[in-house]
Amino acid sequence: MSLLLIAKNRDMTPLSEALLKEDANLDIDIWPKVKNKDRVTFAVCWEHPEKVLDGYSNLKAVTSFGAGVDHLLKDEALSKSVKLARVMIPSLKSQMTEYVLSAIQNYRFNTSRYVDQKREGYWSKHDPVSKEDCVVGILGIGEIGSAVAEWLLVNGYKVIGWSRSNKNIEGVRCFDGNRLDEFLSHTNILVCLLPLTKETSGILELEHFKKLKQPSYLINVARGGHLIEEDLIYALDTGALEGACLDVFEEEPLPGNHLFWNRPKIMITPHVASITDPKEAAIQIAENYKRSLSGMDLLNEVNRERGY
Repeated sequence: MSLLLIAKNRDMTPLSEALLKEDANLDIDIWPKVKNKDRVTFAVCWEHPEKVLDGYSNLKAVTSFGAGVDHLLKDEALSKSVKLARVMIPSLKSQMTEYVLSAIQNYRFNTSRYVDQKREGYWSKHDPVSKEDCVVGILGIGEIGSAVAEWLLVNGYKVIGWSRSNKNIEGVRCFDGNRLDEFLSHTNILVCLLPLTKETSGILELEHFKKLKQPSYLINVARGGHLIEEDLIYALDTGALEGACLDVFEEEPLPGNHLFWNRPKIMITPHVASITDPKEAAIQIAENYKRSLSGMDLLNEVNRERGY
């Protein structure tokens, strides 16, 4: 039996080396070099090519090499009998908490404006946004969202959260599925940490931006498919949003001719808010590989109906 590693734009050699340190007896293939498709029972995928999993007749389980699994759920080549999992490790949470806090502080203290002024040789002071005007609303208060909320509380921010089902987090006012509008009306800084599902696709749209408490700002660190790009441009032009920090996009890398590049109110980072550490992930992946061979439930197994 063998384990297959697949990624279009990422070197999977470090993960292979880390897995072999966990278990030197593992038989590992790195796509596209696959010795024997019939031996593959488990795959690790990150933004894998369409239909690349066709022909693996003995595939029992597939795990994402990150917290997101939308690329697996939309793959029609995957049989419904194949179990799905995602990687959820402490460093993913800690990186995300630090990124979101940094993005909030950059907004509050006008960092991007000062960077632009330095480039132009222009001296001008801008008032910072008060913490009192910074109720942070976390859209998707799941495992990572809860960690972000707790870190923001430690740093003195008011935090509220919205999720499909009701959550109970100390210090955080939580709203459930049918109270989205109420949640938005109390939010100044909207942080999207939702899984990408049919229900959440396009949720970052103009009518929702208009319902935010002013002044308002958007941080999207979930998936590009959550955002309707034209609506963001309109919201910025009409003042419904003061600005946005985007780490994820519908098309990645973001094309050089994209409108976002010329918008000073949009901060862009290249999908770096939370990057999976191969050494840390290898422990969970090796365990799930063994569990799949034994027919056991996987760690962080995905519910296909919920989409996460």
